[in-house]
Amino acid sequence: MQVRQLPLARGFAWLGEGLVIWRRNPALLTFASLGYLLMLVVLSVVPLIGQPLASLLMPVFSLGVLNTCREIDEGRKAGPDMLFSGFQQNLRGLVTIGALYLAGSLLVLFLTSIADGGTLLQIMTGGEKVDPEAAAGAPGFTSALLIAIALSTPVMMAYWFAPILAGWWNIPPQKAMFFSFIACLRNWRPFLAYSVALMIFCVLLPGLVIGMLGLISPTLATLFSVPLPVLLIPIVFASFYANARDVFRDALDERREP
Repeated sequence: MQVRQLPLARGFAWLGEGLVIWRRNPALLTFASLGYLLMLVVLSVVPLIGQPLASLLMPVFSLGVLNTCREIDEGRKAGPDMLFSGFQQNLRGLVTIGALYLAGSLLVLFLTSIADGGTLLQIMTGGEKVDPEAAAGAPGFTSALLIAIALSTPVMMAYWFAPILAGWWNIPPQKAMFFSFIACLRNWRPFLAYSVALMIFCVLLPGLVIGMLGLISPTLATLFSVPLPVLLIPIVFASFYANARDVFRDALDERREP
């Protein structure tokens, strides 16, 4: 698998490229992005099997959103059914990726129990009701959070490109996650810049605008904040596709050749 090594500045460009893709078909991309989240929420509320099932199918629906972005980007006609297109592309491999990602995430949470006795694990799994304020003051909770961040980063790196690699190139799930990890590792600089851009675009700027509007009128601030996720979420999803297109551009160009 051909992986490009990109400069730091490319990470700042991905959000802008996601905005360009969204502007080409905002209705379809908004439907796909919010539909992805809605499907996971609906699945997760199913008793007993809901949350594991949502985790297993997360890569399938994720690929559906990325397929939607690709169709829009390449100027082809696409419809709402693209959200479910992942079911037709290496479904077994995608579900396996979901299972491996779930196992890795649970392992990270169990390891945090060494630091805080399982407080963070209880909060994240919902096994027991825990007062967040009391938990924050519990011994070892800060250490558990730091452990979770440190250990979950490589798990996320292994998952990031895996659905695309398995769905578009039919790469086996273990190899897809390995190649994804290597691709993220080789491009840690642009991904660091991308993280900063996400923080500015999705947290700092909206918070600043809402705060200023709140000084003028609380109602105005509420009217601005309610539709904000509907605008931000599709652009962020499109930026996921933009960084995948950038990192695997050579492989995508070969894939398009007759």
